[in-house]
Amino acid sequence: MGFVAVVLTVLVLMHGYVYLRAVHGVFPTRRGRLAGGAVVALLAVATVAAFVTRRTPDVSAVVPYVGYVWLGVLLYVVLLLAVGELVRLGLFLGGRRGLDPSRRRLLSAVVAGTAVAGAVAAIGYGILAARRVRVERREIVLDRLDPAFDGFTIAAVSDIHLGPFVDGGDLARIVATINREAPDAVAVVGDLVDGGVADLGPAAAPLRDLAAPAYFVTGNHEYFSDAADWVAYLPTLGVRVLRNSRETLRRGDAVLHIAGCDDRTAATSGVVGHGFDLDAALHGRAPDEPVVLLCHQPVMVDRAARAGVDLQISGHTHGGQLWPITHVALIDQPVLSGLVRVGPTWLYVTRGTGFWGPPARVGSPPEITVLVLRAGSSS
Repeated sequence: MGFVAVVLTVLVLMHGYVYLRAVHGVFPTRRGRLAGGAVVALLAVATVAAFVTRRTPDVSAVVPYVGYVWLGVLLYVVLLLAVGELVRLGLFLGGRRGLDPSRRRLLSAVVAGTAVAGAVAAIGYGILAARRVRVERREIVLDRLDPAFDGFTIAAVSDIHLGPFVDGGDLARIVATINREAPDAVAVVGDLVDGGVADLGPAAAPLRDLAAPAYFVTGNHEYFSDAADWVAYLPTLGVRVLRNSRETLRRGDAVLHIAGCDDRTAATSGVVGHGFDLDAALHGRAPDEPVVLLCHQPVMVDRAARAGVDLQISGHTHGGQLWPITHVALIDQPVLSGLVRVGPTWLYVTRGTGFWGPPARVGSPPEITVLVLRAGSSS
């Protein structure tokens, strides 16, 4: 309830700010302000309705779509209006304190119009960009990887967010793209769904068409979406669920471990028996044998590094999704996307293929990443 209260407070403040600068500061008449205020209020209601109805299967997807598109526009309007405050400050410091009311309204109209136009353009672009999933290939040298596994490929995909905006057809296209790359394994690193098996089970069905062995770990959104049911259901589609466990791959005498852990939020989710446990996942592994860890949230890499994990594959951040607004995620996560080194451990964070909230991506195109493992010189 505390989180809901914070979200509602922030939404009220943002809409109030938009009214102040883009309505009250622009329209000189009471009628104009009332009409503009009514529009802002309706959009605020649409945003709240989007949160409430997103997981309601009998409600048309139009309701959350309108609300979330406006939320995206709102975020950029607020950002650009805030930039406009710098213009006002510059004029004030430049000795333009005495602008007459008509000129002040003209300035407000220019700033507000620019903000709205810029926000609509950004989200319009982002909606198109969010559907253009690209394939990226990255080579990663693992010092302990046996030459027998040199060239082993893992297709990493995350944050698909099956739900009202991403359906089975979208997933089928993702699966077809992965199959064209012919990886040796597929890593689905969490936030596959935004809803229960009863509603989204058929939409997840294309996963059974994956040609390579597929491994799944839970993300935080699974714990909003009946995680235990999904853990039971995905194996019926041929997807191996790694819950603080691992699978050992062998090529002759060479070994490669694929491990996976429950999401960081699992322990407090109320789902009995769920919780992040890297020690359990790695128990019994010889210290000199390489391991790839699937873990939804990048922030867990510190634990992976202490445990001597060779590579951690994560998602969760969406690469920021809406640049530069959602880069606030760096407060909680060490990196938004890409490949970084943390002690002895490589961390790869995929931007993911879907989206949450606004159905748009700005500055963070969706990706499927083919990670090519290379044997290091010490192997």
